[in-house]
Amino acid sequence: MKEKRELTIPSQGGVFRDLVMRVRLILRLLGDRRVSAWLKIIPIAGLLYLISPLDLIPDIALPVLGELDDAAVLWLTNYLFVELCPPNVVQEHVRALTAATSRSLDDDVVDAESVEIKERRD
Repeated sequence: MKEKRELTIPSQGGVFRDLVMRVRLILRLLGDRRVSAWLKIIPIAGLLYLISPLDLIPDIALPVLGELDDAAVLWLTNYLFVELCPPNVVQEHVRALTAATSRSLDDDVVDAESVEIKERRD
């Protein structure tokens, strides 16, 4: 029986933060020598499809569906790329990214004590 593989990227607290995290992960994986060059073609092909004049559903004929097919192809290619990359490499980059994110969030917190001062009325 195959081992269940879980490659979840922890939520960063919002859609845009999660998107930024995913893009940063993909960029790190594209630059990693341990990831096959053949796999690196997948997200690049998704970007080429996005900017190419060829479409599965033309944007002019069906404006909303035309945009959705572009988004679906982009999502699918990036999802497949991350899933097909070696799991240990993906987890290493995810840990590094989440550590960097948590460090930057911790930098905003000041650990201190407070003292309440009450004014005297004479």
